[in-house]
Amino acid sequence: MPDRSPTAAGPRRPRTAALWALPPVAALALVFLYPLALVARQSVTPENGGGPSTAPYTAVLATASFRDALANTVLIAVGATLGALLLGLLLSLVIAFVPFPGGRALARFVDVFLAFPSFLITLALLFLYGTAGIANGLWTDVTGAAHGPLDFLHTPWGVLLAEVTYFTPFVMRPLLAAFTQVETAQLEVAGSLGAGPWRIVRTVILPEALPSLAAGGALVLVLCLNEFGIVLFTGAKDVVTLPVLVYSKAILDGDYTGACVVAVVDIALSAALYALYRTVTARTARTARTARTATRRRPAPAAPTAVSTADAPTPTPVPALAAGGADRARP
Repeated sequence: MPDRSPTAAGPRRPRTAALWALPPVAALALVFLYPLALVARQSVTPENGGGPSTAPYTAVLATASFRDALANTVLIAVGATLGALLLGLLLSLVIAFVPFPGGRALARFVDVFLAFPSFLITLALLFLYGTAGIANGLWTDVTGAAHGPLDFLHTPWGVLLAEVTYFTPFVMRPLLAAFTQVETAQLEVAGSLGAGPWRIVRTVILPEALPSLAAGGALVLVLCLNEFGIVLFTGAKDVVTLPVLVYSKAILDGDYTGACVVAVVDIALSAALYALYRTVTARTARTARTARTATRRRPAPAAPTAVSTADAPTPTPVPALAAGGADRARP
């Protein structure tokens, strides 16, 4: 009879798990790692042949077009991230803590918005604010002018507006999920102690939402660095980012080695930002957990002494925050 004791069966479990892991690892290597290795190999292969060399990197990194594309990519990504963080925070606060008709439907629409392609948002902005859009059409109909006053979508400001519009829901989704964890009792206690709405937001709500805010901002920053469709569909010819430069070198110029060099730089930049995102998110979450644990372990205050009603401070009512918003309903 074979030995089927747990001791004998124990070593077989890691071996079986390794066998089950082989198919997905092989598929990942074939679909992702192998093409990435080809791009990396092509980036060190000179056009005139020969062995691996860093000459393609030296040639591409020294060009003004690469420096301009890198500067445009970083500036637009940082600007769009800051705009999406500010707008997403304000909209999430309103949806989560200010009751209004249709708030729950608006919160659900955020999930649907995440599935929209980026070029669809760009086309919508072109229909509204383009040179032949609705806003300029109304202006020319009313004033009789030949052209409308709005002509900014083909500039970096138009790209920035499109990216802020498209990526704001990526910040709102984790924020709305974090706001549902804020206890209404905390808001009521803060309001009863005389704290105003903005102080409640600053001292009670934001500390709970800081990890989600950092995660959403880091995700938007990485996505903006690699955004291609918005820049292409706005028609901003003077706005060349790293993804657009890869497309130009590979498709328009036929410089595949230069395109691979720019792609490798873009991948390295994205990987570094992702590592920073994981570090910041882990550290912020750890700090939030520590603060939450310290708050729970704080001893209860002593019973207050009798105070005359005339001498007691009048608390500032915060009905909107205390009542809860459209996305804070619990089953």
